[in-house]
Order: sequence, then C-alpha cells, then structure tokens
Amino acid sequence: MSGVIQLLEKTEITKSEWEIMRIVWTLGETTSSQLIDILSNKMDWSASTIKTLLSRLCDKEFLGIKKDGRKNIYYSAIKEQSAYDMSVKRVFESMCCMHYGETLHDIIENIELSKSDIDSIIDVLKKKRDTAPEEVHCKCLEE
Repeated sequence: MSGVIQLLEKTEITKSEWEIMRIVWTLGETTSSQLIDILSNKMDWSASTIKTLLSRLCDKEFLGIKKDGRKNIYYSAIKEQSAYDMSVKRVFESMCCMHYGETLHDIIENIELSKSDIDSIIDVLKKKRDTAPEEVHCKCLEE
C-alpha cells in the first residue's frame, strides 16, 4: 500500500482543513499571507486560526513547506483526487452495505454533474450490473 493511502487511512482532516486544502490544490502552492487574504474574507477566520490550521496540515503531512527567503511556501503533499477517494471510502466503510445504493442515489440526485461525468457513471454502472447480485445483504454482524 502506498504511503499516501496509508496516511489518508489513518488521518482525519477537519472541514476547516479541507477548506485550506482545496485552496492549495487550486493555487498549486501558496503563502500564509495569500491564504489569510482569501480565508479571512471567505470564512471570517483570523490569521492565527489559519496559521494553526496550516501547522496541523503540515504535522499530518498533507502539506509540505519550502522556504523562499523569509517566506514559507505551502504545497500539497498529496494528490487531490487521492484525498477525496480515501475520504469517501472511509465514509462507505462505516456504513452498512445495504445502504450504499440509496446513499449513492441521494448523492447523485443532489450534486451538479457534467454530461461527461454522467456518461462515465452510466458506463461504470452498466459494467457493474453484469456481475451485481440481485440483492445486497447486510454484513454488519460478520467477523
């Protein structure tokens, strides 16, 4: 198992930390000053709150730092899609498998998707249908 996957499996990040990660992924790399400018307006957070969150994300190895003179440049130490995939996987692992379908249905119904995303999902579902059981059984009591 790759180090990134192991990191994501053992480390939870908070909603606030996700906000920072999304900005870092969007910008590629950033300084604390840039993040403070963005997040103090967007989230009404103080500079000290943002610096604390940056420190936590560095401790959790989600962010890396490189020096540029006196400035710290923050960059993502993990791929964006890997983080999302692992987060969703963690949620589904905590659910009864009998509720996967309904949950996916609710998610798809309530999010915006492009036509190409929809086509891709339909293709995956068509392939999955060939080997899918008639009914999914609860595994919550299995060892």
